[in-house]
This record gives sequence, C-alpha cells and structure tokens, in this order.
Amino acid sequence: MAQVRANGIDIEVETFGDPADPTILLVMGISFQLVHWPDEFVEQLAGRGFHVVRFDNRDVGLSTWFDDEPRPNPALFMVKSMLGLRPPAPYTLHDMADDTVGVLDALDIDSAHVVGLSMGGMISQRLAIEYPERVRSLCSIMSSTRPPKASFRLILKLLKLGSDPEGREERIENTLALFRLLSGGGFAFDEEHGAGLAAKAVDRAWHPAGTDRQSAAIWVDGDRRAELSGLKIPTTVVHGTADPLILPKLGRETADAVPGAEMVWIEGMGHEWPEEAWPAILDAITDRADLAGR
Repeated sequence: MAQVRANGIDIEVETFGDPADPTILLVMGISFQLVHWPDEFVEQLAGRGFHVVRFDNRDVGLSTWFDDEPRPNPALFMVKSMLGLRPPAPYTLHDMADDTVGVLDALDIDSAHVVGLSMGGMISQRLAIEYPERVRSLCSIMSSTRPPKASFRLILKLLKLGSDPEGREERIENTLALFRLLSGGGFAFDEEHGAGLAAKAVDRAWHPAGTDRQSAAIWVDGDRRAELSGLKIPTTVVHGTADPLILPKLGRETADAVPGAEMVWIEGMGHEWPEEAWPAILDAITDRADLAGR
C-alpha cells in the first residue's frame, strides 16, 4: 500500500493487476476502510483483466482525518436535515468526489470503471455527474440517490453501536454486531469471518468521529435524481432484496433515475457482502464494463 496526494490531502491506496489493463476504481461506504473490499474479491476482479484500485476515503482508515473540524451529532444533524434546515457540514460528497478524481490523477489514470458501495455509490454518482469524462461505466451497489431513511428502531441500534468504547474487544464486538444487524438473512452469516474482519478494521484504524462527518456529507448532498437523469454513462445498479439500511425501493429508484440503467437484484442479500453473492456482483461489474468498452 502507498499514500498519494489527492485534492490536498493524503489518501491511502492499494492497486491490483496490470496497470496497462482498464481500471476499476472501488469506492467504499461510510466508516468502512479499503480492507472491507475482500482481497479475494478484488483479486477475482483483477483476474478478469482489470487494473483494480481501492482506497481509504477521507476521514477513515489511513487517509487524512479531519479532527480539526467539528464532530456533528448524527441524530441531531439528521433531524435538522429532514426538516430542511441544512446545517453546515465539515465537507461534502462533492469534496469526496474530488478526492476520487485526485486519486485517478495521482495514478495517471484518465478514466475508470467506477464501482461504489453504499455511501461509495453516492460518491460515485456525484463523480459521474460532475466528471462524466472520468467515468467509463458506473456500478452503484446497495446505494441511493438521496439520504436513506431506515426504520427508527434500526437507527437507534446504529446510533448505539456508533458509540466510542475505549476497549479493543468492545470495539470489535460492536463492529461484529453491526455486521449481524445489516445482514439480510438470505445468506448464512459467517461469524468467524466477520470477527476476523472486525478485528482487522479496529486494529488498523478506529475513528468514529470520521463516520459522523461522513454521515453529515451524505445528508447535505440532498437528492441527486434530477442530475442523474442527464447521465449518459452506462450504469448498473445492484441491490439486495432484504437490505434493512438502504431499502430495496431506493435501489430501484436509483436505476429509474439513470437513463438506460440495468437493475440487478441479489435475492436475500442485506447491507452486506456475502461470498455466495460475489459471482453475480462480479458479473454485474465486468459485464457493464465490457458493454461500455474496455
């Protein structure tokens, strides 16, 4: 792994495959790090003839943290935003899209097939709107065109798990509990894998303040549907039919917003990344890239 200077900050980046091959840029979701893209999944993408780039978003992992900026109260920020008050955020999805362009520039990549997961899908949509010449194809996975509104019960559980315990073991258990909570039930939950990933993420970088600032960036971006209606970028939307966080109807809404977008459903998948679903997700990404032209 290495750091690049992008959009005035340091971004931790890792690449797979031959740089001479077409690039797939992976954009991760809120609070998650580049390690949440499974190595085996990324290697399979590279094995299909792509140069794959994954990176830590700002305020997470080993990229620049914004601890000099205020830490928003996520519940209060959400309520104010829902009331149309639009409180100021430390940064926006526009800034995070600029970060992705900076990563491409630092790696001397003119354009890429862009794959965004959850908040990463929102960043990728913003990237496609503002820099269409840099996006060869777009794959928006378990994402939305606007701030998602989960059930009140789920939000309360997420806020509780988003607390900041001091001990390593409690941090790992909170992270594992989050994985369980977002599982859709259609695939067996792998406790051993989840615990290992939780420990890896906690030991690499624990930074809940960054999660709160990323959440604020989502809320202030608002609704992108009108802007997405003008896209001419080949697009695929992938969504689980049992996603409790970003409801399936929001996946459908995303596909409806982008002219000509293909909708791919993963039966029983929640807001998760089960290995059994990888073949369908890999095909959705690479089939769209092939249709768009390598």
